[in-house]
Amino acid sequence: MAKNIRVLVVDDSVIFRTLLTKGLNEISGIEVIDAASDAFEAKEKIMRHKPDVITLDVEMPKLNGIDFLGQILPEYPIPTIVVTSTPTNAFEAISAGAVEFIKKPRSSETDMFIKELGKKVVIASNARVRRISAASLKTVAPMSLATIASGTSANKIIAIGASTGGTEALATVLENLPKSTPGIIVVQHMPAGFTKMYADRLNRVCNMEAREAVDGDRIRPGLILVAAGEFHLRLNKDTRGFYITSKRGDKVSGHCPSVDVMFNSVAQVAKNNAIGVILTGMGADGAKGLLEMKKMGAYTIGQDKETCVVYGMPMVAFNVGAVKKQAPLQAIPKLIMDELK
Repeated sequence: MAKNIRVLVVDDSVIFRTLLTKGLNEISGIEVIDAASDAFEAKEKIMRHKPDVITLDVEMPKLNGIDFLGQILPEYPIPTIVVTSTPTNAFEAISAGAVEFIKKPRSSETDMFIKELGKKVVIASNARVRRISAASLKTVAPMSLATIASGTSANKIIAIGASTGGTEALATVLENLPKSTPGIIVVQHMPAGFTKMYADRLNRVCNMEAREAVDGDRIRPGLILVAAGEFHLRLNKDTRGFYITSKRGDKVSGHCPSVDVMFNSVAQVAKNNAIGVILTGMGADGAKGLLEMKKMGAYTIGQDKETCVVYGMPMVAFNVGAVKKQAPLQAIPKLIMDELK
């Protein structure tokens, strides 16, 4: 009989602690073993119980959740889900070592929130907590602008999909690409409102321009378009070149935006003028679409198990034969550039 996933709930609000504890305990396979109201109480209970997963509020008295992560994870590398209403806090927490985040609910959304949190607890229980230093992620220097022929960029498209662990993995790939790189489209599973903040964050660290995708955006060298939360991103082409559509729709492969939707459109429109990359994430979204890209002649890359936070999406893609080259995260920028030469 499978053991329950043992969860420690950390939040300074007694009402929210009670909500999380009661809700998670009603989900089969999950057991809240204790709760804490601040970081110091949390550390004591982590030492005592050694939970499988932690849910963590960011705004807490005495010590905030982000600083707490920096202190606790090197000693106790426990998968942590940050519960926050602020995108900035979410991304800082991921940078500090959290494996996942979830947006705090409005009162009318609590049932849906608990259901989604339960799914994330299961994902987190299988996640690899890695504290990779910034230096180790900078091992690939940005390529010279001269490495891409002038006529190559406009005819090529790069599509990248990711989920759990992807916010940091994507940044590692994208910030190591030069400004002259062909246009890039990205699906990262993320709520509405968070995708714009994430695109803005990428824009600050990348050589390329990055922004949230808007319906009708044209693809051009040096531009990264991040799919908007709750909108499917699809590639299209006309006499002027590549452009995207961004439309609301039902979930595909469990998600909106969906990596499969994006990859399938790239397969049909760009064919062998595309590069597809699938990064860390739980589930199978993107595997079928990447296989279609490969069948149409695209060059396909999958992140390897050792550098994934969750080796789910890349594993399924690899197992179905969609991945032409599997590689560590740090090697992916060079693989992309070598293919463009």
